[in-house]
Amino acid sequence: MNIPADLKYTKDHEWVRLEGDEAVVGITDFAQGELGDIVFVDINSEGQDLDHEAVFGTVEAVKTVSDLFMPVSGTVTTVNPGLADDPAAVNNDPYGAGWMVRVKLRNASEVDSLMSAADYAALVGA
Repeated sequence: MNIPADLKYTKDHEWVRLEGDEAVVGITDFAQGELGDIVFVDINSEGQDLDHEAVFGTVEAVKTVSDLFMPVSGTVTTVNPGLADDPAAVNNDPYGAGWMVRVKLRNASEVDSLMSAADYAALVGA
């Protein structure tokens, strides 16, 4: 299982990568593995200002549909356009091509409350 050390994580299995005053958000390798083959990603929150832990979309896999939760407060500036045609990118490259949204941070200090890679690994038993 891949848990990159340079990212931050949530108990709901989202990851965050800071890029200046924005955060890139996706779901973890553990999460995509638990979901199985992802067939559809539904994110209609572009342009919305969302609070920490608000639902920003859903991921549909063969066996289930799962909500996506905002790990930080802010405005969704971009939804990954590649996921419409290739939702399996989340399975194949969850930390790269499978990213979900870019968020303009409202409060960058929220990132400090997220889990480190070591803490996340302990959570999922890796």
